[in-house]
Formats: sequence, C-alpha cells, structure tokens
Amino acid sequence: MNPVQRGKLAIAAAAIGVGLLSVTGCGFVNAQQTSHQYSASDGIKADLGQLQLRNILIVASGENQPGRVIGAVFNKSSSDATLTISGSNGAQTEIPVKANSETYLNDDADAAVLSSAGTIPGGLTPVTIRSGSDSAKINVPVVDGTLPEYAKYLPSTPSSTATPSPTATTSESAATGH
Repeated sequence: MNPVQRGKLAIAAAAIGVGLLSVTGCGFVNAQQTSHQYSASDGIKADLGQLQLRNILIVASGENQPGRVIGAVFNKSSSDATLTISGSNGAQTEIPVKANSETYLNDDADAAVLSSAGTIPGGLTPVTIRSGSDSAKINVPVVDGTLPEYAKYLPSTPSSTATPSPTATTSESAATGH
C-alpha cells in the first residue's frame, strides 16, 4: 500500500470515527428526561415519612380568599395518620389518612380548606406539612377557577352563600306588623 492510499484510508477512518462520535455522543452530553423524576401536572409531589403527597395544589379566587387543597395523600404505614397543612395568616387544615390507603382530596367528602390561599392564583405559596414528628416546608401552586377542571373546587365565600331566605323575611314582617 503506497503512502497516498494510506493517507486516504486514515482520512476515511477519521471521518467514520467522527461520524460515530456525533451519533452516539448525544445521549452522553444531554440529560435524559426519562431518568429525571418530576411532577407532570399542575400540582407538586412531596414525601413526608410514610405519607406521599401527589398532585397537591390550592384552588382559590384570590390571595386572601379561602383556598381548597386538592390532590392525593397515600399512607404507606400500617397505622392511621393525620396530615396537617399550615399556610399563611394562621390558615390550617387537617387531613385524616387511613393506614395502607389513600385519600383523594378531590372528593366532596374530603374537602380540605385553608382560610387563606396565601398568594395570588398563578403563584406559589409556602406551607408547612406535618404528620407526627415529621414536618417539611414546601411551595404549593395556587390556581383559580379559570380552567373548568378547577372551577368546581373553588371554596364558597360567606358572601356568595349568604342568601336571604323567604322565611326570615316573613317572620320579620310578622314581628314588625308589616
């Protein structure tokens, strides 16, 4: 083999090597999304001892308005637990979770409402989650009823539920003689 042929062979081998590196190097340089765990939803996830919180968020119409906590709480222990969520301005709610089971806060029977959302919808509000001796601070997203899937979870405010009843008007009229 003459020197020209050896040079051409060396250039061809180098080109093939660079081509292989460029094809296989993509996975080496860039992070793989399948190996990174994250919350693929509007809510967040958190673990607190044997309790696992999933897709947790607060639905409220404003910063100082009541906020309903929705999502799911899984209890992996063999004993019942109570999850306490404490927010801003003394807002607090307790969620009982049976042993080896889950509690879905989207159900009407398990409404967990904080007296104040703590931040405007679209923001993150810091809350403290506590169960037994375990506690942690997490930032929970606050959403409003703009999206139809969350509108039904907006807590009712006292002004929106207070409607005059016909019997109250009738008894007032009878008492005043009008």
